[in-house]
Amino acid sequence: MSETLSFRGAEDNALIADEIRPSEEPVHGAPVLLLHGGGQTRYAWGGAAGRLAANGHRAFTVDQRGHGESAWVPSGAYAFDDFALDAIALAQQITARCGRPPVLVGASLGGIAGLLAVRHAGNAVLAGLVLVDITPHMDPDGIGRVQGFMAERLEEGFATLEEAADAIAAYLPNRKRPRSLAGLAKNLRRDPDGRYRWHWDPSFLKGPRPISTGDAAIQEDLVQAAQQLDMPVLLVRGQQSELVSEAAVDAFRALVPSMRYVDVSGAGHMVAGDRNDVFTDAIAGFLDSLAAA
Repeated sequence: MSETLSFRGAEDNALIADEIRPSEEPVHGAPVLLLHGGGQTRYAWGGAAGRLAANGHRAFTVDQRGHGESAWVPSGAYAFDDFALDAIALAQQITARCGRPPVLVGASLGGIAGLLAVRHAGNAVLAGLVLVDITPHMDPDGIGRVQGFMAERLEEGFATLEEAADAIAAYLPNRKRPRSLAGLAKNLRRDPDGRYRWHWDPSFLKGPRPISTGDAAIQEDLVQAAQQLDMPVLLVRGQQSELVSEAAVDAFRALVPSMRYVDVSGAGHMVAGDRNDVFTDAIAGFLDSLAAA
């Protein structure tokens, strides 16, 4: 069962979400808040949310600020802390709705938002944290490649969905090209000039407070957030990740010795898209272990 909801972010900005509920009561697992990566939408999770619902969890997939159907913020506030404050607001509203705090599953930007949410609001705001191919220590060259791809056709866009699919295939040559473009269409918007552009606010990259991962102060904030963690934590890394090296995993383990770790073969930074089956198995197993504890 699925229902589309509108939550409110830290600036009273609309955050559009889908709640996928178990088909049978009672719900026995913790609610799960799934936050996508930068430049994606709530549809990036594939069948993961449905699988989690089938396992007894209420799953909430959310378009983060400036992405998908959620509001573009007039302030242009797209720094990491802005996403973190939205994550806190979401967690509080989901807690009120479900009667218990959620486990946050965050891919890339979503994981950073989760880490910094704990730094701002403390551990009680979440029941657990899953970081999907993100740690405090990120490869700057990998960051540059990801942001370069996002910016390359930012203004020009694409004439057709097929042209957009060609650009993605060139960027991710190891990923199998989907037979249908229906999923891709949800990550693009068609503007009045008839061209397709990524379904996010250009100020996310170009605005007065754009995302930045090259700042030493950001890394220190993330390190301090990791040191503050006092909850179950799972790191899921793509074995061919452009952003998270094995050394970065070791550094994170030194910060959070109790964390659990899954390395997904055949996956890069977009783990859920590359190996959704293995990714979902890892998340489901982690959530099952929390229920059994």
